[in-house]
Amino acid sequence: MSQTQDLPGIVVTGASGRMGRMLASMILGSDRARLAGAVERAGHAWIGRDVGEAMGGAAAGVRVTDDPLEAFARAQAVIDFTAPAATVEFAALAAQARAVHVIGTTGLEAAHLARIAAAARHAVIIRAGNMSLGVNLLARLTRKVAQALDADWDIEIVEAHHRMKVDAPSGTALMLGQAAAEGRGVALDQHRDSGRDGLTGARTRGDIGFSSVRGGDIVGEHDVIFAADGERIVLRHIATDRAIFARGALRAALWGQAREPGEYDMADVLGL
Repeated sequence: MSQTQDLPGIVVTGASGRMGRMLASMILGSDRARLAGAVERAGHAWIGRDVGEAMGGAAAGVRVTDDPLEAFARAQAVIDFTAPAATVEFAALAAQARAVHVIGTTGLEAAHLARIAAAARHAVIIRAGNMSLGVNLLARLTRKVAQALDADWDIEIVEAHHRMKVDAPSGTALMLGQAAAEGRGVALDQHRDSGRDGLTGARTRGDIGFSSVRGGDIVGEHDVIFAADGERIVLRHIATDRAIFARGALRAALWGQAREPGEYDMADVLGL
């Protein structure tokens, strides 16, 4: 598929993965961006192959590489749904290339986030636990409701994903938990309650609980439950198509072209 060189060039990392394939296909079909590169880990069977043919389609004119810096140097943006260790390396390389780095990777810990923050001093980084419009609106609603209710209302976040997901709670669940904590004016790490099992004792007042379900091909379901004596409020988002995440990531990559170096999230992209 031919794309004009005048469009912003985007590199997809983890090109053979579920999100990588979807992103590559979406960019190839876009009239707002072009696929400038596809990256996979060293030794992967796709290395050296045309990414379109590797995906089972027509040649795209882009060969899969295991050299991210070379790919990033020819692009204006990088979209990254990989793993924490890879993402922090990509952040440094994208900053070196002055390319916008859109991060959808979940499971990032404090040490990873510190390295991402360092990279953001030199380039635009847009990071979100979820790239969909609906989930980001849900986070805003969660913050508002938590702000309006006191600690007599217990907060529980229940998330469900496919059997292959490797981290729990999901990045989206943690994003919603952070929104609830901000609304309540507390630190999430001091009030987080995850993975209850056995004789746990009574629930601690003011804690924000998390529960994870894994099974089948569930794309993503998130409930934020506010429970008090005699009543409950349930905010829910259900994703049925991963394309919503790819569309959001592409939108973020294009939005980031006009920004100053720094860390942003999807609320910034969506003007929320």
